[in-house]
Amino acid sequence: MTAHHLPFGPAAVAPPVARRATAAGLALAACLTVASAVTAPAAGAASASADSAASTPRGLERYYHQPLDWSSCVQGPDDQVGAGLEEAGATCADVTVPLDYADPRGRTITVAISRIKATDTRHRIGPLLLNDGGPGGQTLGSPPRVHTALKETAGRYDIIGMDPRFVGRSTPLDCGWPVGTNLVSAGLGRASFDRQVALQKDLAAKCRAAAGPLLPHAGTRNTARDMDVIRGALGERRISYLGVSYGTYLGTVYTQMFPGRYDRVVLDGALDPRTYGPVLLPHLLAENEQALADWAAWTADRHDTYRLGRTADEVTAGIRRLVEASARAPLTVGSGTDTFRLDDTRVPFLLFAGLADDTDAARASLAEQIAVLAEAAAGRPALPSAAFTAILRFAFTGEASPTGSSQQAVMCADASAPRDPEAYWREIERSRVEHPLFGPLVHNINPCAFWDRPREARTEVRRDAEVLIVAATGDPRTTYRDSVALHGLLPASRLLTLEGANRHALYGLYGNACVDDTVNAYLAGGRLPKGDRTCAK
Repeated sequence: MTAHHLPFGPAAVAPPVARRATAAGLALAACLTVASAVTAPAAGAASASADSAASTPRGLERYYHQPLDWSSCVQGPDDQVGAGLEEAGATCADVTVPLDYADPRGRTITVAISRIKATDTRHRIGPLLLNDGGPGGQTLGSPPRVHTALKETAGRYDIIGMDPRFVGRSTPLDCGWPVGTNLVSAGLGRASFDRQVALQKDLAAKCRAAAGPLLPHAGTRNTARDMDVIRGALGERRISYLGVSYGTYLGTVYTQMFPGRYDRVVLDGALDPRTYGPVLLPHLLAENEQALADWAAWTADRHDTYRLGRTADEVTAGIRRLVEASARAPLTVGSGTDTFRLDDTRVPFLLFAGLADDTDAARASLAEQIAVLAEAAAGRPALPSAAFTAILRFAFTGEASPTGSSQQAVMCADASAPRDPEAYWREIERSRVEHPLFGPLVHNINPCAFWDRPREARTEVRRDAEVLIVAATGDPRTTYRDSVALHGLLPASRLLTLEGANRHALYGLYGNACVDDTVNAYLAGGRLPKGDRTCAK
């Protein structure tokens, strides 16, 4: 699920702000299948009675009615997130929630939130809760970005950032593994795949040993319950919500679990709740192949700059040769303590992670990365830029281990994955002829194959919801097909389409005035467009 928010967050890996977006992209890339049994929606979710909306579940009164201690968000001299929040006038608090909602008298954990308070109190709408995706993406620092995107409506909302349970400044969950370990290719042969099986099995065992008591409670339904506790602790009858990438799945789950407790809901880059889960990536294959073809054509037009090929076919053929070279001997990139060795399981990951954004800047960044790998394959010194080095650190060192750990924990708690390694191998072999770069990646085994079974059944979409779904037709992380499918499950929703963009996460991030103005009009007035709308790129 990048906005951020691994495979699934707003765009996807880079330093501070861009890095959070990359993480989301990577998170979503690693994101993975929830086949929810979906029945005919029941109308009227948003019109539930105010009494129902304001009710407090029995046994949870101390959580819903807890006082919040708002204070500075800055945790030290190097705290860039806290400094950005402070500059925007935000304060922070910890919300206490039960680890296990079935045992509210048992162990508790905390969920960190931030708030930029409404300044136009006369026309105040209420709280707007944010989730930038992942899963595992941090959203505590996002209120300033959304405050800017809201323009003149910003003063009418309390804008609430949230690091979900086990993420960021909330009670942590850390299994001690790199983010990129969750999303790697099976490589070019059986031996490479067998190494992946052993690695993913070891990762699952390592996580069980490090965080075993937390893992069963990491699922999306518990995060939705935490959101409702936040609503109660804020003293609000309803909350509005802006979710990106995986955050759209979380928002959908909230509408199903807590009808009547939400107001205005925007789902940007939506997931189909029937396909989200540990084996989601094969669902994304066509869109990523198209994004690759479009990027290759862009890069070929700039051959004099990047020297990667004069045609799209030459560019993609060169990348295949890079992967083959990395299988023979890992490509050495960087120097000193920032030296990375990239084999045929890691090179496709970097390519996949770079395709979530079709802006010239993002395409140039990916082309520069591939050019560095080409230097390494030729046996020449391959010195990455500072930005590329930050990506490599984020993906392949333990620097972002909490992000990768919490992401995997959420996905594995939400839905089961096939257990038999041979089932994965058969799909890899079936797809690699037509999809040599991405087939072995999207079909590769992951730690959920060795995880304990989820404790809760997956959420069924049974209630209609008046939400605004925002989607790009070429989104390679949460496909346009997913947004159309969710729109079909929620007939009262409206679909806002951006045509012709290979981009994940749009509102306030992509710079399309049509998209931003439509979302802002809905958040300001509370009325969905009369019909679905389409914007031009």
